[in-house]
Amino acid sequence: MASHDAHTGRLPGLFTSPDTSSFTEFLGAYSPELLPGRRSLPAGVSAGEDIPHGTTIVAVTFPGGVVMAGDRRATAGNVIAQRDIEKVFRADEFSAIAIAGTAGLGIEMVRLFQVELEHYEKREGRTLSIEGKANRLATMVRQNLGLAMQGLAVVPLFAGFDEERSGGRIFSYDPAGGRYEEREFHAIGSGSVFARGALKKLFRGDLPAEDAALVCVQALYDAADDDSATGGPDLTRGIFPVVASVTAEGFRRLGEDEVGAVARAVVEERYNSPGGPSAPLR
Repeated sequence: MASHDAHTGRLPGLFTSPDTSSFTEFLGAYSPELLPGRRSLPAGVSAGEDIPHGTTIVAVTFPGGVVMAGDRRATAGNVIAQRDIEKVFRADEFSAIAIAGTAGLGIEMVRLFQVELEHYEKREGRTLSIEGKANRLATMVRQNLGLAMQGLAVVPLFAGFDEERSGGRIFSYDPAGGRYEEREFHAIGSGSVFARGALKKLFRGDLPAEDAALVCVQALYDAADDDSATGGPDLTRGIFPVVASVTAEGFRRLGEDEVGAVARAVVEERYNSPGGPSAPLR
């Protein structure tokens, strides 16, 4: 890709045009083939089960922020393609993004979204509102519709701290780019039905941040218990879920020691109560 005019040494006009603060729009105008959704499958190739897919992601709000967590397994059909893939990422200082679906395209979309938010901040001198960020991500998901229709769907989960409301917010998406705000908690991916059941049972509106992280790990354990594509804590290999929180202080990924301690406590508890903690009836 040429980045300047070979004859004059000057950058093309698109590089100096003030028309858009969207890096994705700029890239689509200058080199559209570099956008993930503009690619096409070679003739005769099927997007089947041989391509690694990410699985279960959960998010839980608590007073002052939101916690997001994801298991570490990627599958290709009935085979474990990777045991320690990471699916939860920092989007910017006050938001997080996670992906389920086609792993390679999802990670590429995350990187493009990170650049999109940074580009906007540098061009405009301010950050997008959380709804603005959620809308930008919806546009990017919509651009992948062609590949999604061929079996290469990417479904993200977006969450962040809303400075105006002083609380955490969660946004989910469908493969066509539909954007939906979720209340209190949500889960996506192959194990989401089981994870959501656990979240519904354990969620409380007054959860401290530490308990919100514990609830996320409990939900991922329940998902792994019933969904073969979701990986539970691997104590022998030291592979634990990725857990991150977003508060007024910004994005923070919990350290391996922190998550490991929570995961070991959950596994230890399951020896005595395989079904997990019970929800109070009152």
